[in-house]
Amino acid sequence: MASESTLTAWLRGLDGPRLARVLATRNDTASPPEPRSVGELADRLQRPGSVALALPLLTLPDLQVAEAVAALGTTASREALAKLLGATAGEAGLALEAVLETLAGYALVWPDHNGRLHAAAPLRQAWDAPLGLDAPLAQLLADMTSDELRGMLAALGIKPPGTKQQRMAALVAHHSDPEVIAEVLARAPAVTQKLLAHRAGSAPRQPQAILFGAPGPVLEPGARWALDRGLLIQDRRRYGPARMPVEVALALRGPTWHAPFAPLPPSPQLVSITPTEVEREAAAAAAALLAQATSVLSACSSAPPARLKSGGIGARELARIGKAAHADDAVVRITLETAYTAGLLARVGDRVAPTEAYDVWAEQEPAERLATLLQAWRELPLTSTRARDEDNKALPALAGAPPCNGCRQARHGLFAAAAQLPAGQGVKNASDLGPAVAWHRPLADTSPTDVTPFATVIREAEMFGVIARGALSALGVRLLAYDAEGLTATCRRLLPPAAETARIGGDLTAVVAGTPAARVAVVLDATADRETSGTASVWRFSSGSIRRALDAGRAPGDIAADLAAVTAGPLPQPLSYLIADTARGHGRVRIAPAACVLHGEEPALLAELAAHRKLAELGLRQLAPTVLVSRSSLDTTLAALRAEGYAPVAETADGTVRIEKTRPQRAAAPVPAPRKDRGQLGTRSTAVRTSEVPVAADMDVLAVRLLTAPPTAPEPDPFGSGVPFGTDTEEIVAGYAKHLSYSDVRQLAHAIDASAAITVEYVATSGSRTVRTLSRLELDPPYLEAWCHLREAERVFTLSRIHGVMPQ
Repeated sequence: MASESTLTAWLRGLDGPRLARVLATRNDTASPPEPRSVGELADRLQRPGSVALALPLLTLPDLQVAEAVAALGTTASREALAKLLGATAGEAGLALEAVLETLAGYALVWPDHNGRLHAAAPLRQAWDAPLGLDAPLAQLLADMTSDELRGMLAALGIKPPGTKQQRMAALVAHHSDPEVIAEVLARAPAVTQKLLAHRAGSAPRQPQAILFGAPGPVLEPGARWALDRGLLIQDRRRYGPARMPVEVALALRGPTWHAPFAPLPPSPQLVSITPTEVEREAAAAAAALLAQATSVLSACSSAPPARLKSGGIGARELARIGKAAHADDAVVRITLETAYTAGLLARVGDRVAPTEAYDVWAEQEPAERLATLLQAWRELPLTSTRARDEDNKALPALAGAPPCNGCRQARHGLFAAAAQLPAGQGVKNASDLGPAVAWHRPLADTSPTDVTPFATVIREAEMFGVIARGALSALGVRLLAYDAEGLTATCRRLLPPAAETARIGGDLTAVVAGTPAARVAVVLDATADRETSGTASVWRFSSGSIRRALDAGRAPGDIAADLAAVTAGPLPQPLSYLIADTARGHGRVRIAPAACVLHGEEPALLAELAAHRKLAELGLRQLAPTVLVSRSSLDTTLAALRAEGYAPVAETADGTVRIEKTRPQRAAAPVPAPRKDRGQLGTRSTAVRTSEVPVAADMDVLAVRLLTAPPTAPEPDPFGSGVPFGTDTEEIVAGYAKHLSYSDVRQLAHAIDASAAITVEYVATSGSRTVRTLSRLELDPPYLEAWCHLREAERVFTLSRIHGVMPQ
């Protein structure tokens, strides 16, 4: 509570703009809901979720200083922090002051009126053991009795004060002096010195599970001497290993040991570039990607891709789209993900189809189209071009994976790293930006298939023209500043307007320089086959492509007129001849729909049937003097002709006369009454049946019978066992894990509630089945966060992909 009151006092000393910046940074949004008071703002900033939002935005030195403050405790002096980091003077000291100012802007660390530093209460929880250190001495002594404190002081040769608080303060003051600790350690037995030196250089041991009735932990050799003097602290319940206070560990590590502190980003190899070169390359890359993205979405509009049963668009559909659009897998994936995020695509049943917003987008100028995709890419909660998982299995696109804030921060870190390059300088190889991205966003996620850090994200930025010639282009500057209007204006400057005309040559090709307008692309896609797309798009006419347009119901004259409308001059003679020749042979064979065929040897009789008014509903049509086709089925046509007095016969498929036999009708066998359960013979249900209630029953008698009826049984679980869910966790798990039986649901829910390990059969997004042992389970419907022992890392699992459960 003391830190909260200190935070409130510090916030009251800030002006309005700084208060707004603090709130915006900790909420990771430009317009968070305004608090009603400074006290409410302080309470909001102390929440663990608020700290979790702020940490991914920190640079490496920010995170290193925050970890050092967390290691020293929620309150520390600037001098102790500077000494711990080795930043007491010079450039390191100035960098430390700048970092503290940044952390104060996030309300993670702030000073009080005495100059001491206070940290947000949840900050220490971000690390299991910051800097490999345990808790401060005051925290470890909180459960000690006054007599135990007196014994420690006496063993150290200090006269114990009167109260518990005074004794604790005296012990903390004694252990806070590294020289005094060194003197005490010099008097320790050799085995104790070896034990303490080992414990000071290693991370704290994690406590093991409690086994009731089992003896407490066995003390290590030399531990008793350290426990008696407070150099190690044992839990009063003897739970877990003895713990070393942070003051003792730092004293034992010595004055030459410093916590890691890297105030400067890594320096990649740079080359000289000009703004013109950057702009030219960015424009070329953006135009090429936009043209290919337009082709990809056009292919999706013509034939919406099918979704896998497990979700997402599989490799086969991705390859089909890429072949139709002449785009590689990375372009197809990044287009689908950004278009889906921008609302241009949506799931419709078992397919993914363009929305009405796509039609509006397709009619826009290239600049507006590119700006829409760029803004969607900046905020993508995944790495869109990642094609393989950690098992090197193919990943589907649009699979609905859990949001990845680390993937989003990787892009933001790339923007920040490239923005820090000197003017007129770019990295020699774009991949050299990876270490700088890791410095700007150390908590960002990199793809497990990247050969160099953040190679996939850097490649995506180059595809969009955000990174060009190893430097941040004007597009990247606008994305970094969240300037939507400026981004659109920059796109207009880099990309020319859509091309309204095509150049059709005598070699039966059509070439469009730049991005074709929507109407040009529609006409050429309907009458020709696209061969290439990019900075220039090429279509080729053939008899097959012209036949495709004729099949769609377009007349030869309409095809020629549409092509003439999108070309600057007259149509070349070879193309006109191609259209005429293809149209001449089109439709020589016609196929008509028919449910059945009528034929006979008398043309007059068939003509009479075709003209009969009462047979008009059959839809009879004369194809030849002796042949009619009917739109109605054979039995319907047969019955209608017989009703009008004609005598037709039916034929089988091989042309023989069908023999009709009428079977005599028989009544169905009576259904036997259900037999009573032998276990209930001689009993009578007390439930009120409707048939037992007389029509003129007395209302009082009816009320008595209703009151004596048993209560309605509870709704059984959906698995049909008749047993209701035992816990809310079971009901939640059953609602998402549709492949699990009721017993499996109960096992998984029990493991979640009891924090127990469990083994599951899991189907990955690639379709591969694996058996994984999970622990530290946290339910976040529809996902399950857990430690995966197969991968030795934290993983997020989709409940619907869990197909089996096996207890440990």
